[in-house]
Amino acid sequence: MAIFESARHCIPTYLYSVSPKKSLILEEMASPPSANGAESKSFIVPAPSEPAKIEMFSPAFYAASAFGGGLSTGPTHTAVTPFDLVKCNMQIDPAKYKSISSGFGVLLKEQGVRGFFRGWVPTLLGYSAQGACKYGFYEFFKKYYSDIAGPEYAAKYKTLIYLAGSASAEVIADVALCPMEAVKVRVQTQPGFARGLSDGFPKFVKSEGALGLYKGLVPLWGRQIPYTMMKFASFETIVEMLYKHAIPTPKDQCSKTLQLGVSFAGGYVAGVFCALVSHPADNLVSFLNNAKGATVGDVSALL
Repeated sequence: MAIFESARHCIPTYLYSVSPKKSLILEEMASPPSANGAESKSFIVPAPSEPAKIEMFSPAFYAASAFGGGLSTGPTHTAVTPFDLVKCNMQIDPAKYKSISSGFGVLLKEQGVRGFFRGWVPTLLGYSAQGACKYGFYEFFKKYYSDIAGPEYAAKYKTLIYLAGSASAEVIADVALCPMEAVKVRVQTQPGFARGLSDGFPKFVKSEGALGLYKGLVPLWGRQIPYTMMKFASFETIVEMLYKHAIPTPKDQCSKTLQLGVSFAGGYVAGVFCALVSHPADNLVSFLNNAKGATVGDVSALL
């Protein structure tokens, strides 16, 4: 099918091609022992000559996508916790945190160097779960909507497939993220509230109730769904354009280092676009999770 062939150009071949040697080994292992009762040599599994490969759109493929998404998203968000901390405080108290540089100065003076990573645990757990759901379900929904559209329309309207798949995946991913995001914002913007997740989570539930963990879900959708739609659609398009216009060599003939560089460049540019479309709703999320008992209407009126 055309859409599958198109998808193969976006994914390294070693992730989805099936090794015929693997099937041969399994058949040999399943064969009965020799007539003389001696152990058959077919039970000796040869050392693999190439990495294990995953069949495209198999359960293992979706699991690998989810694992890769969690592994790439959680640690990267955790690494930029200091910037996220300053950003949240600038949104909540702009009079005190006037700029990024002055914000770091205020944090250093009031909380010390350790204060720069306040809220890193809910950040790591929340965004790891979100990344796993986002990337795993994105691949699932991309295949699902392609099958509905059929090969011809899926290839013709592939950008719409990217947008629909990413939006559907983010709806699920934000349900996983929302509780950790609520605790993270409260810990980061109210230093006396809690030291971290272990004491912040029960305090938040006691103060807001269990459903309070999800009071920021709608604004979170408003922030993350446009963000993710822009991310995947622009990333896929940018990478495709780079291979088409900037790199004279076909992708399957490029080195792994060059492919990684192209993916990094596409992801960086896509990230800039994401930040632009998601920033207004990001303010809502910070205000809503900072104020006890606040509603979306209250926060919208303040803004």
